[in-house]
Formats: sequence, structure tokens, C-alpha cells
Amino acid sequence: MRSRIGTAAIGAALAAVSVVATAGTAEAHGYPTTPTSRQSFCAQGAVSDCGSIVWEPQSVEGPKGFPQLGPADGTICSGGNQRFAELDDPRGGTWPATRLAAGQQHTFSWRFTAAHRTTDFQYFITDDDYDPTRPLTRADLEPRPFLTVPMNGAQPGATENHQATLPAGKSGRHLIVAVWNVHDTANAFYACSDVEF
Repeated sequence: MRSRIGTAAIGAALAAVSVVATAGTAEAHGYPTTPTSRQSFCAQGAVSDCGSIVWEPQSVEGPKGFPQLGPADGTICSGGNQRFAELDDPRGGTWPATRLAAGQQHTFSWRFTAAHRTTDFQYFITDDDYDPTRPLTRADLEPRPFLTVPMNGAQPGATENHQATLPAGKSGRHLIVAVWNVHDTANAFYACSDVEF
């Protein structure tokens, strides 16, 4: 009898530790703040009907390998994570947009709740045929990132800033997809920022 009680107590303790460990992983992530990403707008309360992304803007995590692999078309902004599907809804093209100047220098900033070792950061932009009223697909993006920042396994601090010259010749509304490729897991973090040139 004592053996069964001891085994049950150990099992319960291990389950509690597992729950605590799992709950903690949602904190070890990050998201772009400049230009303001969709999850950042949701967390600030600037956009309504955002679901749980309001409390977890740092958790838009999905499989890495984008654009060849990663989240399916139509689910790129949520990282393929159904809990954050509100980020994939184009809302008729009415997401708030950051005004940028094509061909000019811009700073891309990230905020981390806790950083992972990093392979690189990549930034993609939509092509000139992009329709902001439809969910994002790979066919909407220029074929290569306009900026890649190699980190070679280094761990960023609480914030990270990247300087880049924006692609020239862009006008109107576009979407920038930022991808943070984690070095020592199979995942990456995804974010979409609506911009107006």
C-alpha cells in the first residue's frame, strides 16, 4: 500500500513540474516592435478582436525553413499557429500601417522576453502585385529576403536592432514578414508588419 501511495505522489509531483516547465516556455520568445507588427498592435490594444495574442505577442512560433518550409500559405503571419489565427486575417486591408520611405534606411527592432540562440533574422517584403485584402501567401512575396542578419548561434539581448535600406520603387500598402530563426530548435518566430510607402 505504501508503495502505491509513494508512486502516486511521485507521479503527481512530476506532473506538476511538467506543467510549470511547460508554462514557462511561453515566456522565452520575442516579436518586432518597429515597424509595428500585428501582434504588437494587438498587445497595445490598438486593434480589437485579437484573441490570445493580446497576452502572448512573443509566442508566434512555428516550423523554420521559410520560405521553402515553415507555415502554410494563408497562415504565415500566425506562424501556422491556430491559436493566433487572428493575425492571418487581412481585415479587408485595414490593419494599422507604419509609414516608410522606399529606398531609405530604416531600423528594424525586436523585443525579447527571453532570447534564444539565433541562426539569423530574415526580412521579406511583398511584391508589387500584393493584395492587402487577402491572406498572405508565398506567391505574394519577393523571392528573396531584402535583409538577412546572421547571428551564428549568438544570443540577442533584451532588444535587437537591424539597419537596412528598404527596397526602392515600392509604393502603396505592403507587408513585411520578419523571421527569427532559432539556432538550436526546429522552430522560428514569425511576424507581419503592415507598412505604407
